[in-house]
Amino acid sequence: MADGTQPPKDPEHDLSSRFPTAYTILFGLIILVAALTWFIPAGQYERVMNEEVGREVAVAGTYTEVAPNPQGFVEVMLAPIAGFYDPDSYAANAIDVALFVLLLGGFLGVVNATGSIDTGIRTAMAGMKGREIWMIPIMMSLFAIGGTTYGMAEETLAFYAILIPVMIAAGYDAVTGVAIILIGAGIGVLGSTINPFATVIASDAAGIPFTDGIVLRLIILLGGLAICAAYVMRYSKRVKQDPSRSVVAKQGAAHRRLFLADAETADVNDSLTGTQKIILVLFAITFAVMIWGVASQGWWMARMGALFLFAAIVVGIVGRLGEKKLTGSFVDGARDLLGVALVVGLARGIVVIMEQGLIADTILYSAEQSLGGLGDLAFINLMFWIEIGMSFFVPSSSGLAVLSMPILAPLADFAGVGRDLVVTAYQSANGLVNLINPTFAVVIGGLAIGRVGYDRWIVFIWPLMLILLVFISAALSLAAIL
Repeated sequence: MADGTQPPKDPEHDLSSRFPTAYTILFGLIILVAALTWFIPAGQYERVMNEEVGREVAVAGTYTEVAPNPQGFVEVMLAPIAGFYDPDSYAANAIDVALFVLLLGGFLGVVNATGSIDTGIRTAMAGMKGREIWMIPIMMSLFAIGGTTYGMAEETLAFYAILIPVMIAAGYDAVTGVAIILIGAGIGVLGSTINPFATVIASDAAGIPFTDGIVLRLIILLGGLAICAAYVMRYSKRVKQDPSRSVVAKQGAAHRRLFLADAETADVNDSLTGTQKIILVLFAITFAVMIWGVASQGWWMARMGALFLFAAIVVGIVGRLGEKKLTGSFVDGARDLLGVALVVGLARGIVVIMEQGLIADTILYSAEQSLGGLGDLAFINLMFWIEIGMSFFVPSSSGLAVLSMPILAPLADFAGVGRDLVVTAYQSANGLVNLINPTFAVVIGGLAIGRVGYDRWIVFIWPLMLILLVFISAALSLAAIL
């Protein structure tokens, strides 16, 4: 959790212990791919420089088989290391991405240390007293902003204990509180616009600027947010009118005893101080400057990392954290995202093995053969479903991006579809699956804190999943043919 505490342990809800971590899955894939290099024929495409994407791309129809180079134990152990800095890898260096992730984590840690985000939420809730139903779209929008800008996920775990008691006291249920946070942040990630852990990393792996395709992603973000907010509002309204219609109706009394006892002692009437308002403005300005720098000044990971380092120092000074608390909060924030930084190199290690084993182009050739003859609609929708399947095994948005984009994005060149559309299909699929993914710690942790069983969550959310599935498929299809 963002505040350093752990979600309550509950065997009924702790389903995550039954699944391997993303690190184990990714390392297992490195071993699997290394084994495949002993069986899959080696081959290569000719490559030419594509000025539009600024890098070499495979030339369709030029694939030829070459001498094999099977990968063994030593190559497997070196793969995660080579994934960070191998200069010969098509996946490109990941060390700059990992360092940027740590600096961003430090910035978020400093902002959280000022209490600005917590207090902002409490202020918004207090201002809506008597009009609680409108807290749902407002709060979901705030979490969606976090999701679309910096991939807000693990940080949300700190807010369940704040929001759920307020929802129950307003006549709703624990599922309403969980849905506001989990779906709100989730739809933001699904419709990521400038999210460094999804859009930026995926676009980098695909060899395109992350601003390519941003209009479609904004449409998916706003449309998806409207759908989700309306769905949660409709559900919560029914629950308030008839509590027996809650999917956790049998737990209603227990939830009230548990959460309202804490709510009675919680200070939800805090208001933002002038300093905290300034910090929230600085928070927004930082991301705006990042967009400007990348879009018009040619900034990339190093300069973006420097921006967040500078912003963290400014926020710390404005928030009067002092030298020890400022540095401590920065280090704690970076530590929270250390796993994300490591998974970038680990996932790219898979691509390194594929390339060193000379099977990456063979797999690409097989996909070209099976997908190359498909029309735009069939291609992008099949790509979307491929990413859905992969997301269950690799829930990490950054891990899935660097695993799949170097292979799948070039297929768009053969099919006549923009690489940005493949990136959008990837992040939409990953964001959709991670609303229910039992291998995703944020889902299991949030449900555990809210005392909502995984089966109850599925009962609540499956109609929304179908609606979002149709909406995203329609958006991708329209973009492919226009």
